Amino acid sequence: MRTHRSMSSRFFWHVTGSLRKRRTPMPLKPLVVMLAVAFAATAAAQQTAFDRLPPDVLDVLVPSARVTGEPGAMKISRTSCGTLPMNEVGRRIVDLAAQEWAFFGFIVVDQTTEASGPDQPRRRRWRRPGRAESARVAASIAGYWSVTPQGGWIIGAQNDAWRGPRGVASRWRYPWSAAFISWVMCEAGLGEARRFERAVAHHAYIDQAIRARRTDEPSAAFAAYDIGEAPVAPGDLLCSARRPAYRSIAERRRQLGVGARTHCDIVVKVEPSRRRILAIGGNVRGAVSLKLLPAAADGPDGGLRPLPGRRRIFAHLKLRAEPLPADALDHTPTMRAVRCADGFRLPPQAAAAGLFGPGARC
Repeated sequence: MRTHRSMSSRFFWHVTGSLRKRRTPMPLKPLVVMLAVAFAATAAAQQTAFDRLPPDVLDVLVPSARVTGEPGAMKISRTSCGTLPMNEVGRRIVDLAAQEWAFFGFIVVDQTTEASGPDQPRRRRWRRPGRAESARVAASIAGYWSVTPQGGWIIGAQNDAWRGPRGVASRWRYPWSAAFISWVMCEAGLGEARRFERAVAHHAYIDQAIRARRTDEPSAAFAAYDIGEAPVAPGDLLCSARRPAYRSIAERRRQLGVGARTHCDIVVKVEPSRRRILAIGGNVRGAVSLKLLPAAADGPDGGLRPLPGRRRIFAHLKLRAEPLPADALDHTPTMRAVRCADGFRLPPQAAAAGLFGPGARC
């Protein structure tokens, strides 16, 4: 299994270049300390990416295969999505999310330790991906957009940005988290709009799930519940809103069809013993990232409900299929490959999260 390690020496040359400009030489010991700190900071900031699996292990049209051309002249070449029965969809949703998380470098956002509430201090700013990483994932993010109805003009707008002074390091002009979810559902087998409404904004499919719950529409893949109303399982979606800051499905129902700044993540693992829910989302700190969400016991069956954080989760989109095991992430092809890859180690933050349960073996 091949791996990518995006190790950069720019920090080193920045430090040594600054030292060369000094009029008086720096003593050797402080110089050694400075370089050690520089290398440590650089290594800590890097994420180790894991190659996508071959088709005979996980059969998927990778997002980068849906576009052609380099940044600045990129075009969509494939928009089609397949259809699979619901008893296969849930497993593929988790498998696909896990593979994309690995490709982006196993980034973990631990919200179980982050302070929450309006009176708490702001979190430290995170660094956006550098030029090399932006170039590496550009075609993949464009591939996510390709399955959405407006993907063509969004990629066109991004080409304009890429032709600008910052080149491939330019930020995406439009948030791509809903495009990521749309691509996962497309490749998972929810190709028909009546089953899942792929869109550039999350509220489109949130509204679809709200309508499906109210009318009991059998074709929709998800039905919307308030938090705590149904058990959370891998394959489900957890959604929050910023503007407006909804607190319940009823509040959103009164504004169906109206634009809203929302975000959804895919549940991949539920850990009652550790009181946390693991969920993968796109455009989380500029990447496909894994969130560790704080949770509380919910009922005698040992289920969990997510706790309020900086962004209140107001909607639980329940997949209308047989629930997956709580430890579904552990048994994805990607995580099995990680455990069995010779010499590969998860990045420190992911390793420290204790992602694998006691039964997860190579």
